Amino acid sequence: MLSYRHGFHAGNHADVLKHAVLTAIIEYLQRKPAPVYLIDTHAGAAQHRLDSEQARKTGEATRGIGRLWNADSPPALLQRYLGVLHHFNPSGELQVYPGSSAIMQSLMRDVDRLRAFDLHPTEHQNLTTQFRGQRAVRIEHGDGFKGLLGQVPPASRRGLVLMDPSYENKQDFSAVASSVEAAIRRFATGTYVVWYPRLARQSADAMLRRLHRLAPDNWLQVELNVKRQPSDGFGMFGSGLYVINPPWTLPSQLAEALPWLVKTLGEDDHAGYHLDHKIQ
Repeated sequence: MLSYRHGFHAGNHADVLKHAVLTAIIEYLQRKPAPVYLIDTHAGAAQHRLDSEQARKTGEATRGIGRLWNADSPPALLQRYLGVLHHFNPSGELQVYPGSSAIMQSLMRDVDRLRAFDLHPTEHQNLTTQFRGQRAVRIEHGDGFKGLLGQVPPASRRGLVLMDPSYENKQDFSAVASSVEAAIRRFATGTYVVWYPRLARQSADAMLRRLHRLAPDNWLQVELNVKRQPSDGFGMFGSGLYVINPPWTLPSQLAEALPWLVKTLGEDDHAGYHLDHKIQ
């Protein structure tokens, strides 16, 4: 929905999980010299000021990335992610939180390419301004659900798709599954990373069942809950990622990082995590 602005939520616990995993997967794919094609279907703004009115209003970054920024000895998965964030905050003071597209671009080699979609006119303009002059990055003002199919398969047959809509529209759950299903018919070996919120009043279960049927032998699911489900049924208490064709290295990286994340980001004694996978 065009009313959603991620600036209110940038750097929250969900971004921490999503972007730590995203960084790990991209670096794994880059172990081979072949070009990696990166697709961000719901890009949002390229960067977010954490001193903005939006960020200060919710304080979500303070309870998210703010708790990691100066933490002692985080697990390896999070050390690399934090290293990426330092690229955007060279003074050492946490002032800017990058969007997914900016993180992807910062990790790209000369041979890699990025295609980012966004429907919101302001976010699209932000992306266009941020990446102006960068020939390896293409910004599309359009629906990433529909645009994805025209981008696969990449010539190199190596690629990653990040799909993280706002889910303010309940139809996003089914749209995610349908979009991935269509794409995987053309690009079965691609890595697909689907982010979803943990909400009391909406469940991702039907979407997850559909995604599982697409690749029953190569998948990973991770969820991080930071607090009890709200008694009134409103609000996000955690988030999850469902990855099709994940790196074989990812489960052990997450198994090390998740207990630390629960301890660091947990807001009550109901904080916890779930990790499951099958990788051939």
